[in-house]
Amino acid sequence: MISDGMAEVLRSLRLGEGGDPARACARALDAAGVALSLLVGADRTAEPLWCHPELSARFEELQFTLGEGPGPEAVRTGAPVLEPDLERVRPERWPVLLPAARDMGVQGVCGFPLGIGAIRVGVLTVLCDGDRRISEQQYADATALAAALTGAFLNGTGHGNGEGNGHANGTAPRPDRIPDWPTGLNRPVVHQATGMISVQLGVPIQEALLRLRAHAYGSERPLGEVAADVVARRLRFGDDLDDDISGPYSPDTGKG
Repeated sequence: MISDGMAEVLRSLRLGEGGDPARACARALDAAGVALSLLVGADRTAEPLWCHPELSARFEELQFTLGEGPGPEAVRTGAPVLEPDLERVRPERWPVLLPAARDMGVQGVCGFPLGIGAIRVGVLTVLCDGDRRISEQQYADATALAAALTGAFLNGTGHGNGEGNGHANGTAPRPDRIPDWPTGLNRPVVHQATGMISVQLGVPIQEALLRLRAHAYGSERPLGEVAADVVARRLRFGDDLDDDISGPYSPDTGKG
């Protein structure tokens, strides 16, 4: 059974009431942070829709850049990934993310996939507090929220009227009004760069994104910054041993 706090959050979302949904969800879940990302584009890139507080946004960007962590793993497996104490996670599981998360001050993370069966539409990431645990109530509330969001996105009910969605038998009202698919992408340059790399290397979109992530990590630069260089043709991925040619580049003169 969901808590009264989560029931109220879902009711507010269903009615389209104002406010910060990420903040409201974090408060209802008694969590250190909440982030909601949707999977869009041919490369199924995670586009952030809600984040609170700023630490959640930074951690979501870290997961996106590295392609590892509870969020990406939840998307791959289709099952919740619960790691409320990152200190207990084997280093080889997320070798790059764990030390970076520790430096950020992130103590625990749980990922809840949005989807049914093989269909994935997004992921809900919950940052755990200093207790380094997740209670049964928090788990019930988070899974209810993920299920409600999944239904809203898959049913395309972003503009529903909310009729017939009562709060009976301890279940939450379906959030017909939340939220619409984003009309614009937060990371358009990453999508564009991934497509360009796919063409340059003759590889699938998924592999092109991995190459882009690897270069960003290896050069210790933000993924968006590297993607911008690709789009501006200052960086081209080629057939060299290093898989890329860095430095200024133009289609006419080659590497500058």
